[in-house]
Amino acid sequence: MARTPNDDRSDSKNPNNDAYQSSLDNRAGQLNPEDERYGGGKVPESDDDAK
Repeated sequence: MARTPNDDRSDSKNPNNDAYQSSLDNRAGQLNPEDERYGGGKVPESDDDAK
């Protein structure tokens, strides 16, 4: 049986699963301004907006 996106979400929300810690680490990196994955909540501008 194929895994669904709901299966992956369940894994990342279950503290008894290895994906749980990975999910927390990923979120922490995204919120850390010192990390390369940090987005700062900014939406990238498109070329159309520069007019």
